[in-house]
Amino acid sequence: CSSPSMRVGTWARRNRASSRPVLFQPTLGLVRSLSAVVFDRDAKRVHRDRAALSGEYERFSYLREEVTERLLERLDDVHESYMFKEVVDLGSGSGHARRALSGRGLGIESLIEIDASAEMLRLSEADEAESGCEFAVRRLHMSDELPELAPASVDLVCTSMALHWVNDLPGTLKMVRRALRPNGLFLGAFLGGETLAEMRSAFVLADLERRGGVTQHMSPLVSVADAGALLQAAGFALPTVDTEVVRVGFPDAWTLWHHLRSMGESNATLQRSQSDLNTLLAAAAIHGELYGDKDGAIPASFQVIYLIGWAPHKSQQRPLQRGSGQVSLKELGLDFPAAESLPEAAEERSNR
Repeated sequence: CSSPSMRVGTWARRNRASSRPVLFQPTLGLVRSLSAVVFDRDAKRVHRDRAALSGEYERFSYLREEVTERLLERLDDVHESYMFKEVVDLGSGSGHARRALSGRGLGIESLIEIDASAEMLRLSEADEAESGCEFAVRRLHMSDELPELAPASVDLVCTSMALHWVNDLPGTLKMVRRALRPNGLFLGAFLGGETLAEMRSAFVLADLERRGGVTQHMSPLVSVADAGALLQAAGFALPTVDTEVVRVGFPDAWTLWHHLRSMGESNATLQRSQSDLNTLLAAAAIHGELYGDKDGAIPASFQVIYLIGWAPHKSQQRPLQRGSGQVSLKELGLDFPAAESLPEAAEERSNR
């Protein structure tokens, strides 16, 4: 999701400008052309550092806390015989997954929190020192897009509210699949394409009114259909995708934008445009006029896409080969018409 574009500081702008021709990912020695890069990861790190340093992050992290809790509730449906001793949390933030995993009885021995924001990791460390934790926690300050994880080294990888800022989502999912031990589990939650549809519409109309054309104020997001295809392409077994919409009410658009900024969810696309005051005023007015209730409050819809995938294992159920069935449909008591009677039945229905 994204709020109106905000300035991210001289350092971030200078660093972004210097990397426009080619973006390097030293983690895997990859070189990717700019055409494959949508998000400015340096700007996003600045956004998250700024949110963590505000002193009020826990007040505005309600959406991430709620989504993480709902994501990890899916572990309650996993058979009790499964033990997830080694766990990795990608894009861990201030420790949302660590808190949600505590007390679930999953046999967790160690958790690795990975985040590109050092300030978020410091918040998590301070929270653990205050509240304690029943398992060992280690924190790594590195990119959560292509993390350096050893092959077949962990039993569970979870990531909540981080994948919608990843440039190479197929690569990230393949890295996760590679890091899982056989029969290991991946749980992911991120924002989908219907997120903040109200705000998108308001900005389109505001741009048309004030500028005579549409500019980019918000991030492109993944659809549910694409999410399922990505899981399959990454090599996960038994892939499952589901979605829900979380609606939050705000007094006005300005409050919504302030919350998004304080969450660290400001727009970070490379092609983002600066929003002038006239456009913001128009967007806020349109948002309230089209979607506001009788008291003037406005809704904000967040589409959350949940992913579940398993590392392949011989114990998992698989479909039988085609033609290997040993039971006839006739034995099931199903009365199917003969092939030659089908045209006659169709003609009889048409005559009715």
